[in-house]
Amino acid sequence: MSHVEIRPVTGFAVEPWLDELAELRIEVFRDFPYLYEGNREYERRYLDRYAQSDRSVFVLALEFNRLVGAATALPLLEADEEFQAPFRQLGAELGSVFYFGESVLLKPYRGEGVGHRFFDLREQYAADFGFLHTAFCAVQRPDDHPLRPDDYRPLDDFWRGRGYFPQNQLVAHFDWTDVGDAAPSRKAMQFWLHSL
Repeated sequence: MSHVEIRPVTGFAVEPWLDELAELRIEVFRDFPYLYEGNREYERRYLDRYAQSDRSVFVLALEFNRLVGAATALPLLEADEEFQAPFRQLGAELGSVFYFGESVLLKPYRGEGVGHRFFDLREQYAADFGFLHTAFCAVQRPDDHPLRPDDYRPLDDFWRGRGYFPQNQLVAHFDWTDVGDAAPSRKAMQFWLHSL
């Protein structure tokens, strides 16, 4: 990690990085468990929602000014409706939750503490704004999924070590096209929650 700079930016300050970030999301999310067949047009629309928020944060991981990783967050009330829906169904208070959109990092840079920095800075940002909880979604795939690599290790232990716990009653549903498929299909994404 010696050459990786961690740089938080907010709102429209991320604009110069959005195309690169869209490409990074597509590359990283092609792997299991997401298996996401990326769409640049969708990616830009998705990321623009974050860029237009005055309370969003992008934590960029840069090596010599090249984007090698990023993590995003914004108030749950400003996230896509699919992510708000399970909280609404429970009658939960959405205004207290800061939603972590994703953490993406190229493989050569994993295991060097960048993931912890992604969480540290987003949690600090959420606390500074007075949010009580942080939350993110993890895609659910069966253990016997045919595209699950033999060496796949879920991040559950990492997340639990950071104080996050899966919420069985909070499951979002989202449609995207899997690698090799012709059309989108519905995916279940379980929320993990942390109290600040």
